[in-house]
Formats: sequence, C-alpha cells, structure tokens
Amino acid sequence: QVQLVESGGGLVQPGGSLRLSCAASGRKFSIYIMGWFRQAPGKEREFVGAISWTGDTVFYGDSVKGRFTISRDNAKNMVYLQMNSLKPEDTDVYYCGAESGPAYNDFRKYDYWGQGTQVSVSS
Repeated sequence: QVQLVESGGGLVQPGGSLRLSCAASGRKFSIYIMGWFRQAPGKEREFVGAISWTGDTVFYGDSVKGRFTISRDNAKNMVYLQMNSLKPEDTDVYYCGAESGPAYNDFRKYDYWGQGTQVSVSS
C-alpha cells in the first residue's frame, strides 16, 4: 500500500509559479512510476507528467512541456511538480498518482492516488 498526500496548491496570477509536493508513505515507494494529472469538473483526468522510479526518465503532456518540471526524492519519499509560466487554463485540481506498470500517461492504470490540490490561475 502507498498513501499519497498532495500540497502546495493555491491561487496565483498568470505568469506566476507554484511548486506542488506529493508525500508518499508506505513501503517500496521507490519502485513506482509517479505521475501528476489534473482534472476539471466533468472532464477526464489529464496527464501532466510522470517520472520513472530512478528519476532518469521524465515524460510531460504537450500542454505543459517547457513550463513544468517533475522531480522526485526517493530518500524522502517525495515527488514535486514545479509549475512556471502558469496560464489560466492550468486551473484544475492536481493529483499525484503511483503506478507499477509502464502505462505512465493512462490514469486508469494508476494504483494509488492522493486527494488532490486545487491550483487556480487568475488575475
């Protein structure tokens, strides 16, 4: 079992930055691919990015490439999402997930989820 808790969301102006954190507890955190997704009401969960268990390989969704950066610290059981140059369309609830297989961008394949943290981008 892996428990995930996101933090760091909030209200920011367009062009601003936020860093989301995901704290994991439970054993064998380091073997999971960790992903970030976002979801608006009534819409399907959208892939933001994912990082391999070693941290050597990172994937990003097209809408966030060049603006968002994922990192992880297995010693601290933490995953981070640095979000820069935020846009109003980045407004969503952001979720951290853990996945033990190769389907890093398919939310249906993820084994564990956090409760989500709200990110709002508005002037």
